[in-house]
Amino acid sequence: MVWMIIGMAIVTAVPRFLPAFIVDQIRFPKWIDRWLNAIPYAALGALIFPGILSVKPDAPQIGVIAALVAAALAWLNLNIILVVAGAIASVFIMTF
Repeated sequence: MVWMIIGMAIVTAVPRFLPAFIVDQIRFPKWIDRWLNAIPYAALGALIFPGILSVKPDAPQIGVIAALVAAALAWLNLNIILVVAGAIASVFIMTF
């Protein structure tokens, strides 16, 4: 049983670690590099956007306004803790 768990761990770990070693040795064209660099931002947006609209289901504008507050604070190059605190505070004030 233990060997089966170790085998499953290896089988799932190899596809995760292998690209990290291969990517450093391969040179991609510039357009592929730009495309790959955009993936984290797209994934972050896909994860955050549904949460913005569901902060308060009967009033989705609260989440949108909080997102705008967070974007404005981030644009001012504030610390991430202050950006998150600002968004939370704006939701708190609007739902109070």
